[in-house]
Order: sequence, then structure tokens, then C-alpha cells
Amino acid sequence: MSPNGQREEWGSRMVVVIAAISMAVGTGNIWRFPRVAAEWGGGSFLIAITFALVLWAIPLLMAEFLMGQRSQLGNVGAFRDFMGKKFAWVGAWMALVCIGITFYYAVVAGWSLRYFVYAVGGAITPGIEGQAFWDAFIGNPLETIGFHFLAVLIVFLVVYRGIKGGLESILKVLLPSLFVLLIILAVRAVLLPGSVEGLRYLFVPDWPLLVSGRVWLEAFTQAAWSTGAGWGLLLVYAAYARAKEDVGVNCTIIGFADVLAGFIAAIAVLCTVYAISPTIELAEEALAAGNIGLTFIYVVELLAETPGAYVVSVLFFLALFLAAISSLIAMIELITTNVMNFGIDRKKAAIYAAIATFLFGIPSAVSIDFLDNQDWVWGVGLLISGLLTAVAMMKYGVDKARAQINETSDLHIGAWWTFLIRIIPLIFVVIFGWWVMQSIEWYPDNWWHPFEVFTTGTMLFQWAILFIVCYALNNFFAKNVVKGPMSKDDD
Repeated sequence: MSPNGQREEWGSRMVVVIAAISMAVGTGNIWRFPRVAAEWGGGSFLIAITFALVLWAIPLLMAEFLMGQRSQLGNVGAFRDFMGKKFAWVGAWMALVCIGITFYYAVVAGWSLRYFVYAVGGAITPGIEGQAFWDAFIGNPLETIGFHFLAVLIVFLVVYRGIKGGLESILKVLLPSLFVLLIILAVRAVLLPGSVEGLRYLFVPDWPLLVSGRVWLEAFTQAAWSTGAGWGLLLVYAAYARAKEDVGVNCTIIGFADVLAGFIAAIAVLCTVYAISPTIELAEEALAAGNIGLTFIYVVELLAETPGAYVVSVLFFLALFLAAISSLIAMIELITTNVMNFGIDRKKAAIYAAIATFLFGIPSAVSIDFLDNQDWVWGVGLLISGLLTAVAMMKYGVDKARAQINETSDLHIGAWWTFLIRIIPLIFVVIFGWWVMQSIEWYPDNWWHPFEVFTTGTMLFQWAILFIVCYALNNFFAKNVVKGPMSKDDD
């Protein structure tokens, strides 16, 4: 709700779905989905992630959509109105976890923009040394900060113009363009000699892996991070949705469209990696190099050797940049909406959001270790946000929420949704516990250390600070966020 009482609104159901899919589809679809799918059984992973969508992602997306649609407020106001004034801090937690991601994600968007500019300038040529090329860029703070600034500026110009004049007009073009680029890259990759090995890794299930707990944990993690479930982004977009928007159908489309984008990207990346790599061992080495290593080092070298290297490299990094920007728009909109809910007009709120994103993103722009640490802390923190969303539904009344979803949904949501919301805490314990055990294995002697990159200690330390701040300011949040249609004078 804007301070003048006039509510912005998406123009149509199609636009809501496009915007939400744009929110979900990001760099993780292009650089994480392919390598994780290849490593954990190909077709087996696709089966597992389908279950993860149904058991974790889609139920939480429905919950977020309902909260935003009914409250017509951002994260803080929505949790206040669904759970009561004593729980406004929960919405602040969700918002600030996502904001923590926004600061370094804007840096990644800047990387994507820089490599797109490299590609357009013809810098990605046969014989390029991907590692040296990356080191030269990442070691130059003027470039990393400069392109971080450009990425933030581009998104600011969209968010500043509002829902209809900015986000709606841009996202209607951006999302179809992204899917077209991914399809072109996938078709081109499939036509390469030797691409069949990549297709085999993606399509042929490694059936014994279906009994491996690690495959299921990886699938649930990918679904949680990639679809946006628990991020609070869909909640913010839904705050601008019409009262009769179909929650059930929309969220189902969003979840499966996100996986479809990752699937198409996987065809493009895996077929290219296996077709161009001299040996299977080198292809597997590329996939094991992590998100940054795969995308900005190995793929750069492989694209340079691909027939039509100039065009293919331009299309690939344009797709990566569009994916990054589409998610970054949602993240900066989340900051803007929550600031607006304190009675500040959109233009000022967007300026504050852009300045904060740029300034607090600078440490990640100059230090990869800092960026990795923030990705670790707030990436795992998203699982807590997902848990809190399920808790909010239980506090509000799961059956009551389901009945409200069914009021406007063509897809009847049965008692299964109630059951899934109630078992999400159990799923959380398993996934969260696995990540904690992973970090303890990485640092068996100093897992408690608060200033190591990937320790349990650094997560607990930063989460504790965030919780203390959010809880201490609970009354301020509860009293100063504007009222929406669900707001009450007392609980």
C-alpha cells in the first residue's frame, strides 16, 4: 500500500505469472542446475526434484502468494497481519535474509554484464585462458565495482518506475527473451558432434542413486533455492496481485517453469561441455569446478572453441545476464516495497534500495571470500525463512488458509496441502541438518569459528545478530508499517 492510499496492481494474470517466473529463474538455473543434475544421476535427479517441488517448493509458494495477496503488504506487514503483532520480526527476518543475498547477487549480475560485454567485444576467442581471464577481471576492483554499479543502476531504473510502468513492461519482454535464448543455445548445443554424452548424463536415470539420500538432499536444496520458495519475493509480487488471482494454478506454473528453465539450460551447458571437452575426465572436471569455475572459466574456454564462437558466447552471457537481472529486479523490489510500507513514496524507496544495494555490495565486489561467506550464510538462512513461512500458516490456521486459496483457484487444493505444510518442519530438519553436518566436516577442528568462510559458527554468529536486531525492533515494525486490509488495531 502506497502512502497516498493508491495501490499499484499488476495488469493481468499473465503478467503476474511472467513476473513470478522471472523472479524464480536466475543464475542458479544456468550455472548450478546443470552441474548438480549431471553429478547426481541426471534423470534420477529430475525425478527427485519433481518430488521436491511438490513437497517443499509449491506449498511454500502458495503460502507466500496468499500472504502477499491478502495483506497487500511486504514481508514485515504480511507476517504481522497473519501471525499477530508479536511476530512482525519474522517478516523482518525473511526480508533481511533476502536483502543480504541481494547485496552480493548484484555483484554476480555485474559479472554477467561484464562477460557479456567481453563477448560482444570479441574477447572470447580460441586459446583463451579462462582462469587468467577471470583472475584479471576479478582482481580489478574498478571493474568489479563498476559493473556492480551498472547492474544496480539498470534495475533501479526499472523499479523506480513502479509496477506497471517499470516491472510489468520490462518483465513481459525479458522473460520470453530469456527462454528464447536458452532454447537457441540448447538446440545449438545438441547439434554439436559428441553432444550425446551430455544428453545421456541429463536424461538417463542412474537408478541406484534414487536410494541415495544425497540425491534427494541436493534436489530439495535446488528446489528451495531456485524456485524462490521462502525468499519472500513472491510474497512481495503477490502484494500487487488482484484479489481473485488464482493462487493454486499460478504457483504450480511458477514451480515447474523454473525447473523447465533449468532443464533447458542443462541441455545447453552439458551438451557443450561434453561435446567440446577433449575427454570425459575434463568435462567432469569442468562440472566439478563450482558455479564460478564452471561459468566464468571452463565454459568461457569451451565457448571459444565452439563453431560460431562469437555468436554463441554473446547469446550465452546475454542469457546469463538477463537471468541475473530478472531475479535482481525482484530483490530490489522487495527492499523498495518494505520501505514503502513505512510510509515512504516509491521513488524515494527505490533510491534508498539502490544506494543500499550498491554500498553494501562493495565488499563482495572486492572479495570473493566475502561473497562466498555471504552466499553460504544467507543461502542456508533461506531454509529458515521457508520454515517460518510454514509456521506462519500453522499460526494462522492451515485449513483456513487452504479454504481461502480455494476461493479463487481453478485447481482444487485438497487436504494434501495441509499435510505438506505441517511436515515442512520435518523436511527442514533433514535438509538444514545435512548442511550443518557438511560444514562441520569441512572444518572439524574449528567449525565454531565465526570468521571462516563456510563454518557453522559464521552462520550462527550472523544469524544471532540478525535475530537480536529483528526481535528488538519488533514493536517498531508492528506499529510503523502501514495498515493493509487484514490489519487490526489490536491482537
